[in-house]
Amino acid sequence: MQIVDLGFIAISAYIAAFLMVFPITFFTGFILAKYVTFNASELKGRIQLFRYGLTVFGAIILNYVFLKIFVEYFGWYATFSKGVTTVIVVIYSYISQRYFSFKTAQLVVTEK
Repeated sequence: MQIVDLGFIAISAYIAAFLMVFPITFFTGFILAKYVTFNASELKGRIQLFRYGLTVFGAIILNYVFLKIFVEYFGWYATFSKGVTTVIVVIYSYISQRYFSFKTAQLVVTEK
């Protein structure tokens, strides 16, 4: 395994790659979600960004937890475990973005 020495910390190459790409994917994902997928949301942009950050953090935690469980405790192959984890995290991400990060106003129907 390759180690990347940053001077103040040494990390594995795949973690270094994740850290380098994360800001790009984070902001690209936010912009696409805000302006393409969930453009009907009337929440302020800074609120959306904060909530988006929370849900992304949750997705990272879920990835770690499910991979640990599936590989180390269930003994599943890593590739299969990653596939199952991806399905779970995509569902979590969609639901949390739709109903939390970019939620729309609820319509109130009154009868006359």
